[in-house]
Amino acid sequence: MVDVYTLCKKAKLASNKFSSCTKDEKNFLLGKIKEAIIDNVDAIKEANSLDLKNAEEAKIKGAFLDRLTLTDARIQTMLDGIDDVIALPDYVGMVEKEEILKNGILLKKVRAPLGVVGIIYESRPNVTVDAAILCIKSGNAVVLKGGKEAINTNRLLTQIMKNAFKENGFNPDLIAFIDGIDRELTHQMLLMGDFIDVVIPRGGEKLKKYVLGAATMPVIASSGGNCHIFVEKSASLDMAVSVIENAKVSRPSVCNALETILIERAVAKEFLPKILDNLSQKGVEIRGTREVKDIYNSTVIVDGEEFFTEYEDLIVKVKVVEDIEEAIFHINNYGTGHSDGIITNNANKAEQFSKEVDSSAVYVNVSTRFTDGYEFGLGAEMAISTQKLHVRGPIGLQELTSLKYVLSGNGQIR
Repeated sequence: MVDVYTLCKKAKLASNKFSSCTKDEKNFLLGKIKEAIIDNVDAIKEANSLDLKNAEEAKIKGAFLDRLTLTDARIQTMLDGIDDVIALPDYVGMVEKEEILKNGILLKKVRAPLGVVGIIYESRPNVTVDAAILCIKSGNAVVLKGGKEAINTNRLLTQIMKNAFKENGFNPDLIAFIDGIDRELTHQMLLMGDFIDVVIPRGGEKLKKYVLGAATMPVIASSGGNCHIFVEKSASLDMAVSVIENAKVSRPSVCNALETILIERAVAKEFLPKILDNLSQKGVEIRGTREVKDIYNSTVIVDGEEFFTEYEDLIVKVKVVEDIEEAIFHINNYGTGHSDGIITNNANKAEQFSKEVDSSAVYVNVSTRFTDGYEFGLGAEMAISTQKLHVRGPIGLQELTSLKYVLSGNGQIR
């Protein structure tokens, strides 16, 4: 049985010392991790093939298999992400405020690591590396708990990184991997509030709610992406077709993929057939309301509850709305606060949508697929936060730090 208590305690002890590492030391270590991954690419692909074989034998298919797969391109993206993080500034120690108080004390408000960051994630093995490199650069230790489907890939990636730590004089306890598929291990991890400073669930709504209910440490909630695009009546049809295709089809298994199309009634009969024909030709199943079926006959009729659903597959929900007011209400009611967009040529409508839609990323005439740490210039990302404290949107380096006050004087007493 995995000793979760000891793993987390060691990570906490290691984090205290690591918080004083310099930018150059951390970047050196990241470079060594990159070298180690390159040296072990064949072994990584072999471990991933075993996970894929086990998933297929378990009759897992479609979008889930896509998320689980480490292609050559995705491994290269992982390596590029290390370079991106190396190139980023080191926020630890940055002074955000400095002043001399009336009593002569020098007060500094500086950025500091969170300490130990726990992450619970599902099928994407690239998260193992993304999470680790972000925590390293931000001066944190990390406790990793991946899904059972990627156990072999995650185990090997973690061991490669721990070996790189040890071979280069760093404490391998800075990366803790909870190596097991028993869900009880996740529960034990969430009881480690004495050692883990914050935990991030990276997955769907079910995982988020479980973690929020069980955790004994603060949670940065990263829920699923029930993302919407509203086509307003002034929109360019060609733009709507192109943006919606990209948002739905380019990679339907990810959290920033489009799940629901809302279209203003004034242009529904003209626009919907062309938009939906284009998606159907790309293999997308169309589901929607009776009104949508009256316009587009191959629509599968669904009830209102389905509008809460995130498919992560080549399926899309469609609804006709009266105006922007109804569209905004629908998004705020059914959405997950992730990424939602409007297609419009009306600047006033764009501004209203941007202000009133309560999501971490709001898009005007842009695909929702851009919600990503790489695309936002953050390097790798830990997750996409859909809550408001202490971070919202992609969780990058700065978001993995907190603030502390450092006060210096010459013997002042109160």
